[in-house]
Amino acid sequence: MIKKILFSYIILLSTLSIAQEVQLSNSAQISVLTCGAGNESYSLYGHTAIRIKDYIKNIDIVYNYGTFDFDTPNFILKFVKGDLQYFISTSSYTNFEYAYQYENRSIYEQSLNISLAKKQQLFDMLNKSLKSDERFYMYKFIDRNCTNMVVDKLNFVLNDSVIATKKPVEVTYREILFPYSENHFFEQLGINIIFGNKVDQKAERLFLPFELLDVLKNTKLNNKPLVSETKTLFEARPSKFVPSNFNSSYIVLFFLILIVVLNRKSINLIYYSLIGLIGLFLCLVGFYSFHEEVMWNYNALLFNPLFLFLTYYIIKGNKSRIILFGKVILALHLVYIVILLNKVHLNQLLPFIICNFILMGRMIVAIKKNTNQL
Repeated sequence: MIKKILFSYIILLSTLSIAQEVQLSNSAQISVLTCGAGNESYSLYGHTAIRIKDYIKNIDIVYNYGTFDFDTPNFILKFVKGDLQYFISTSSYTNFEYAYQYENRSIYEQSLNISLAKKQQLFDMLNKSLKSDERFYMYKFIDRNCTNMVVDKLNFVLNDSVIATKKPVEVTYREILFPYSENHFFEQLGINIIFGNKVDQKAERLFLPFELLDVLKNTKLNNKPLVSETKTLFEARPSKFVPSNFNSSYIVLFFLILIVVLNRKSINLIYYSLIGLIGLFLCLVGFYSFHEEVMWNYNALLFNPLFLFLTYYIIKGNKSRIILFGKVILALHLVYIVILLNKVHLNQLLPFIICNFILMGRMIVAIKKNTNQL
């Protein structure tokens, strides 16, 4: 997941000097760490890391994928485009644990039952990555994040795709993501709007920390459990987090109902302009970005750039063009409804659909009756 650099502990390259060219002892342990979700948008999905512990050699290192540098030139543009360089970094386990305790996020450890040779291979491979260009990679929300980077490294060492989703896969990426942000309505709404067709595909790829944790529990290697032991290293304290009344669907419903009830030309123009600009953004990002998740975004049928043309013709008072664009937009809304029928976020976007049908239907009828109401 997108791991925000809040603590300087993440980039402790001094730890690497301890690990270089060290032969692990028979007591060495390799484990997968799964960290709980936080309340910030960057931490909603948790975090995955690899821990290598060998007390005889005085080693206790955590390897983190998903690190990035906020000081990167043109950071926002690179992030949106999808060519922002992420990298693997290390920290001592003590600092790692302190950071997650500070954020009140649980830490679960799954010790792997693998041979010393494979432990050494993974240890050497991770350290080699830290010292080479392999340290950097282009982040992808589904295909290349802190979880599946760990999965790929482990599967490489195990010489097989041992760690994988249970087949047949019945759920989509969007359905897996949906519950994680249930107390963060606007974050959830934004995610469902900006993500397009790819996240509606079956979730063949392991991409979230807790999905990996569950899969590891039932994974076997040579007919033996891959995980020898599961421990809770830190249990988050009962959360005092209370969902904000302003971060809920009621706010959206309130404003949409207000727009429909007031039916003021100036308010409608503002509304059309806003959703038209959102649609324009979705289209531009779809062409500009390397993130496959934002490409082919059917949400542009609802938040449609054509609303900008409709706004222009309403201002100009061109009734024939208003009716034309109104009908085209409503037709595209019907296509959108068909697409959305089996999607998990239908109820979230249904208020916008209803609002748009009422506003434009009423406007078209008013024009045909030769009234001045637009």
